[in-house]
Amino acid sequence: MTERDQRDQRLSLDTAAARTLATTTKTAPQTREITPRWLLRVLPWVDVPGGTYRVNRRLTYPVGDGRVAFTSAGTRIRVVPPTLTALPPLRGFADEPVLETLAALFEQREYAPGEPIVRAGEPADSLLLIAHGKAAVLQPGAYGDSVVRTILSGGDSVVRAAPSGGDHAGAGPPPPDARWAFTLEARTTCTVLLLPWGVFRTAAGRSPSLEAHLAAHQAVPARPRNKHGEAAIELAAGHRGEPTLPGTFADYDLGPREYALSVSQAVLRVHTRVADLFSEPMDQTQEQLRLTIEAVRESQERELLNNHDFGLLHNVDPRQRFATRGGPPTPDDLDELLCRRKKSRYFLAHPSAVAAFGRECTRRGVYSEPAEVGGRVVPAWRGVPILPCDKIPITRRGTTSILVLRTGEEDQGVVGLRQTGVPGEREPGLSVRSTGIDARAIASYLVSAYYSAAVLVPDALGMLEDVEIGATS
Repeated sequence: MTERDQRDQRLSLDTAAARTLATTTKTAPQTREITPRWLLRVLPWVDVPGGTYRVNRRLTYPVGDGRVAFTSAGTRIRVVPPTLTALPPLRGFADEPVLETLAALFEQREYAPGEPIVRAGEPADSLLLIAHGKAAVLQPGAYGDSVVRTILSGGDSVVRAAPSGGDHAGAGPPPPDARWAFTLEARTTCTVLLLPWGVFRTAAGRSPSLEAHLAAHQAVPARPRNKHGEAAIELAAGHRGEPTLPGTFADYDLGPREYALSVSQAVLRVHTRVADLFSEPMDQTQEQLRLTIEAVRESQERELLNNHDFGLLHNVDPRQRFATRGGPPTPDDLDELLCRRKKSRYFLAHPSAVAAFGRECTRRGVYSEPAEVGGRVVPAWRGVPILPCDKIPITRRGTTSILVLRTGEEDQGVVGLRQTGVPGEREPGLSVRSTGIDARAIASYLVSAYYSAAVLVPDALGMLEDVEIGATS
């Protein structure tokens, strides 16, 4: 029986014909790009009417952060010469040929896991740079056992100049009879670059500029400072009688950092024929704008994390960067982050890192109560919410980073920056402005978001580096 015969024998209208008079229920355009954007949600936003935000701080005496970068060619690893100025004795030294000579004098050595790199009590006769791998600083504990004081890590990429490519031990030229006060033990396969201080002094003797720089470095008296390196405010406490009280003042940094607002922009084009004829029941222009604004907001969060100027991942103070003790993130590692600052408000981690931390908690039989943020339940550790963010990158080696933040101007934390009241403002800090209709009848709209982020004091932001996210077999 043919289809025509079946239709002729039907006793009522079939569904295919009925649908020609029916209205189809439609959804708004969906997109997989939208994420929770937790960073944009939890950052306290500061209005910046002038487009620039200046962070004033007390005067801090720099001593060099001790982090250097490396290049590699095959199995050979070499120090990037200009980054040697991160070492305290070479801070401010600008003679590039001499730095090239010093970089060529380092000896490369390999150490297996568990092998001591230096031992406590041995002569401290060399400068050590951890170029690759992880090493533990061990010191005797109160009861005779060895205690891990910190983990030094290395990086095999020039890009990783600051995060983990250059932890150092023995920063300045010690006296000839100096000895190591700790044991440095390789926790993974380690590549170490070593420069004997005797070779260093010989090179300095052949370079008048380096010799003069080191003499000036040693001649400068240690200026009074607090434990954070800030110029000290002289005080008297616990005194009796009528002693002469010290005169003092709080000195300011003469070169405060200024943050200019950055921008994410897009020009949306909509043909007027489409907007006029196909905007029922949904406004085509508004739907196009909605999807474009979502993409701009995603770009904004990505830049707040990864921008090389103001991105949080690139603005962590070297002293607030820590490597994991083993590989995957453990409760011990997150405790290390928390103990280095007060009022930690949030962890920010890639979803894979959150899952890796959950596996480590399960393996240890540890359960942590979740927290509620903005009406949503999220994982937490020690009461600090762990917020997922897929814009924190994962390296080709399967490692990532975990951030911890203290937020708000009142707590000298991390703040977001934006300007409100811009022309055509649609959301705070985001504007939509019509730029007209061209000769092809295409209407254009400029979508702009203005933003930045500032770290008010260094300990407001911390980072756990080299976090392995792969499940252990």
